[in-house]
Amino acid sequence: MSKYLIAGLGNIGEEYTETRHNIGFKVLDALAKEEGLTFRTDRLAAVAEYKFKGRIFILIKPSTFMNLSGKALNYWMQAEKISLENTLILTDDLALPFGSLRMKTKGSDGGHNGLKSIQETLNNTEYARLRFGIGSTFSKGKQVDYVLGTWTAEEQAALSPRITQAIEMIKSFGTIGPQRTMTAFNNK
Repeated sequence: MSKYLIAGLGNIGEEYTETRHNIGFKVLDALAKEEGLTFRTDRLAAVAEYKFKGRIFILIKPSTFMNLSGKALNYWMQAEKISLENTLILTDDLALPFGSLRMKTKGSDGGHNGLKSIQETLNNTEYARLRFGIGSTFSKGKQVDYVLGTWTAEEQAALSPRITQAIEMIKSFGTIGPQRTMTAFNNK
């Protein structure tokens, strides 16, 4: 059975649960709820296993905090013997309009501390990431407050279908691969 590692980025702790920065956790929580999966606390992450169409998806929510995400990702790639090609990172992205979903197979960290940690740990920028647009409606110097801020009522109301789409993209990544997933879903 092919194995895939899906890492949702976020910060642990109640105070971060509903923040924009935790959309990676939120998407994996929604997938787990939809499929009746339970996350277990394990080394450097909360982990759940999801079987879909003859594939195994190892879902991780790193417990290392955002700026050390690479440590958890690297550990689980080794522990589960999953290649970089079969790894997908779910992350928030300020550069995309709210609710925009974009998969890429390589790129810079775009100033994102989680991606920066992953690139430094893996010494590589060629890994798939699913970027979830959180918009950038903040005033100069208020980026951290915005990213660690909670969703507005309008955003909260619009989140559900975007999370559903992100879940479809995860399943697609594991079944038809990143290229076809990008063709089918990017900019939808």
